[in-house]
Amino acid sequence: MQTDEQLKQIVKDKYAEIATQSTADNKASCCGAGGCSTEVYNIMSDDYTSMEGYNADADLGLGCGLPTQFAQIKSGDTVIDLGSGAGNDCFVARAQTGEKGKVIGIDFTPAMIQKARMNADTLGFNNVEFREGDIEHMPLGGNIADVVVSNCVLNLVPNKDGVIKEIYRVLKPGGHFSISDVVLVGQLPDALRKDAEMYAGCVSGAIQKEVYLELIRLNKFENIIVQKEKPIIIPNDILKNYLSESEIVAFNNGGAGIFSVTVYAEKPKGIEITDQTNGQAKASVCMPGGGCC
Repeated sequence: MQTDEQLKQIVKDKYAEIATQSTADNKASCCGAGGCSTEVYNIMSDDYTSMEGYNADADLGLGCGLPTQFAQIKSGDTVIDLGSGAGNDCFVARAQTGEKGKVIGIDFTPAMIQKARMNADTLGFNNVEFREGDIEHMPLGGNIADVVVSNCVLNLVPNKDGVIKEIYRVLKPGGHFSISDVVLVGQLPDALRKDAEMYAGCVSGAIQKEVYLELIRLNKFENIIVQKEKPIIIPNDILKNYLSESEIVAFNNGGAGIFSVTVYAEKPKGIEITDQTNGQAKASVCMPGGGCC
């Protein structure tokens, strides 16, 4: 059993490799992490090509949804993209927030940061920046973002609760997130669940859907909505690397499911407190558990 740090290093090494591969090689694999299948061109990702701001050089085919399509980004917003890769969602977000807004991408793989910065320079964007850092400890101050997006990244992080807490910290009161991720319904076979390559391939790092949603609720987010859900089918020619023929049949007929979900939730706007000197209500950004009361 790998430690959290070992799992994170596996992901970092794999995505450093992906950053130097061709887009075609990345898209021919499960989350770009290997296990190329002859049955599908790409197992998880959705088509970005019709999205305003789409840039083919930044699309490595690593996602499992279209969070920026659902993120309700407005002109002038500050947007943070977690696990920003080569910048794909950042550039789509930039088209939505406009020149008056700001987009910050965070990724812990130096090769990805370098690739994203080169893409931003080529496009001439001066309000999109990329910061190297761990999304469990974001290199950002608190209460700065209107919107947080992420695409097929939290499933790669061992400490998902820590990331959700960080999302809460960096969002402004009343801000929201839209995150696409991989979740499970039912139990994966042990061989898939324990394999490090399948962890980097976004599958074995996924957790149960209800656990995922409960983590969001426990971290005080409100108005939680599953905006989109789709099944992810792992082709048999990938499964055979991990399971016997009989195990594949049992898995395909066992009721366990792997899904891509796009989840929306809001950080509370705050509450009103009473000015005890005159009995009048006074606006405050005092947040539950924030200690300011």
